[in-house]
Amino acid sequence: MKPKYAFFSVLLAAALVAVSLAQDRSTGGLKGKVRVETGSPGGVSVVIRRDDTEVGRVTTDKNGDFVIQHLAPGLYGLTFRKPGLSVGTIENVEVKSGKMRSLGDRLILTIDEGSIAFIRGSVFNQEGKSLAGARVELAKIEGDGSARKIDGRITNETGSFVFRLSPAPARYRVTLKRTAAEPVNKDIEVDGAAVYRVALSVQPAPKQKP
Repeated sequence: MKPKYAFFSVLLAAALVAVSLAQDRSTGGLKGKVRVETGSPGGVSVVIRRDDTEVGRVTTDKNGDFVIQHLAPGLYGLTFRKPGLSVGTIENVEVKSGKMRSLGDRLILTIDEGSIAFIRGSVFNQEGKSLAGARVELAKIEGDGSARKIDGRITNETGSFVFRLSPAPARYRVTLKRTAAEPVNKDIEVDGAAVYRVALSVQPAPKQKP
């Protein structure tokens, strides 16, 4: 009797595998890659919709890749969200039975300018004229008073520069650095999504002692 039971178990396992494969062939899937204008492409929420109903949700990995499986054939819409970035959507994506459709890597989420802070500034020479090609550095002031450099810019042809930052409350220091001239510092308190403006003027080089 035992061999018969063993044979029956093998048949049952084979039947279950066949059913599973049949179910996989009856559904499809989507995969793709999300790129971002700034920051990491990981952690983007991907919501898949059928008509107005959410039917699935996944999150991109550190490289921006995502996979959605076991979707019934039909048309779907996808919404992509991550704090600090604009919301992206793709509509009327067709899923076919037994197929994994690739959406490629053409979706790029840009910066949501309504949810970040900007430090915009201008640099002037000693005559009060706009100074192009000047080096401006940005540092974050830590709790102990130390300044940790986090970014740098070269002013454009109009002497302007801009830094994009998290809107979280923090204190920053903008420093103008020029050869043979004294560094110029300005501290800025950021307390939300807004534009913070600063003007920096080149200071004369210190006189040499005789």
